[in-house]
Amino acid sequence: MKKSFILTLIAAGMLLTGCVGEQTRDKERGRDADRTQQKQPESAPGKPVRKPAADAVPAGARALMKAYPDFIKGYKEGKLLMSDGSTMLYDDGRKKEFTEMLDNSDPEDMFYVKYTVPADKPEYLADAGRSRCEALFKKMYGSSAAEVKGNLVKVPWFGQTVEFTRVNGAADALKAVAAELGQHPDLRPYLKSSGTFYWRTVRGAKRQSAHSYGIAFDIGVDHSDYWLWKNPGAAETDRIQYANRIPRKIVDIFQRHGFIWGGAWYHYDTMHFEYRPELL
Repeated sequence: MKKSFILTLIAAGMLLTGCVGEQTRDKERGRDADRTQQKQPESAPGKPVRKPAADAVPAGARALMKAYPDFIKGYKEGKLLMSDGSTMLYDDGRKKEFTEMLDNSDPEDMFYVKYTVPADKPEYLADAGRSRCEALFKKMYGSSAAEVKGNLVKVPWFGQTVEFTRVNGAADALKAVAAELGQHPDLRPYLKSSGTFYWRTVRGAKRQSAHSYGIAFDIGVDHSDYWLWKNPGAAETDRIQYANRIPRKIVDIFQRHGFIWGGAWYHYDTMHFEYRPELL
């Protein structure tokens, strides 16, 4: 009788232990399931899979394709796809000092800083537009004076006639500028041409001037300021004094038609306007 009673208690204990153990395991399984749910990645079934683009197009490359569709038709594997079937490396991956970037620019370098016209004076070394990829510009506008001249057309300019490249719609854009400026007779004293096409290098450098490509226009030299005139002997990385006498209304009109202004540069050239729609 006593032995039977003991066996009964043992059996009851084992049953109770089994129930408790099963309940404990059930709770553990529940917690594990909760943890699994919490750790599920965004790519879990039922949710959209977000993968980075295999070959994302940089903003600068998109701007170039939009501005120059006759020459640049796409971007792939770090290269611009040109309309003639060739390719051009977008970013050479080299870290460059300021002057080296100006002298040896790749397409990506042209976007090293955003082009803006400051309310007061430009930020230190903010020269958006002074950096030009020569390989790209020579491919579009011509690699010699003779090639560039073959694309120049005459544009009437307030009693004068100037030559400007027809490539990329630049001459048409300058005609539109002239038409809008003509509505403001008070601006006429600033509009005398001081030069457009001139195949030459930049003063003190080996890189080509924008004037070489027929895309630059200097006006109103008698009302203009240039960083080396105001700061004689200054180097590219020196701190310099800013000056400007060109009315903002002229700048705004040029910009509406795809031209940047040299007065927006830290190394200012306030007479200088340059057809660079990719920067606007």
